[in-house]
Amino acid sequence: MTATPNEPVPGSGDAAVQAAAERAELTRHRNVPEFDDLPGAGDTANLRLGPDLNDACLSLLPLVGVWRGEGEANHPSLPEPYRFVQQITLAHDGRPFLVYESRAWRLDGEGGSVVGPAFREYGFWRPQADDTIELLLVHEAGVIEMFFGSPRNQTTWEFGTDAVLRTPTGDDVTAANRLYGVVDGALAYVEERATAEHELQPRLSAKLDRVAG
Repeated sequence: MTATPNEPVPGSGDAAVQAAAERAELTRHRNVPEFDDLPGAGDTANLRLGPDLNDACLSLLPLVGVWRGEGEANHPSLPEPYRFVQQITLAHDGRPFLVYESRAWRLDGEGGSVVGPAFREYGFWRPQADDTIELLLVHEAGVIEMFFGSPRNQTTWEFGTDAVLRTPTGDDVTAANRLYGVVDGALAYVEERATAEHELQPRLSAKLDRVAG
């Protein structure tokens, strides 16, 4: 197939850039909501707005934004598999870390109606000078995980737990791995979890579209 002048060839770098620009038309004006009377700069999930991204976070630049989509939870520790809709926010305030927030709601099936909350996570991505990344996550289920990881390439990041803390009533978690990737403008991830009774195996997976940033 011969492309007409100024028309990018499908699969080419120019086509990828054009596709990214078209996606940005829908999200570039959106950001995380903030009060306008904060004593300092608020968080931003939009690289066009707010403070400049710290140089230490440049390897995480593709992740900055607000992402929404559907995923699946399926693990022997769960009573049953279920689908969920999720929003992940990765924002910054100009300092050398990203702020992470995840909220998920359980669905009654693929593309179905929301039946209630599923899970929540908060944390920080802390890139280091040696190219490693510290990932700290706190779960509403009484679990705190400390991951160490590094980029696989410019758009993929892999992590494994170094320590897991649980409250006396917290979920049974002994170890976890996570793999994140930005593919064709979407954020995809897989989480593996181990418990006292089960070795590491996939538990969560999702593909999320950018809605802000």
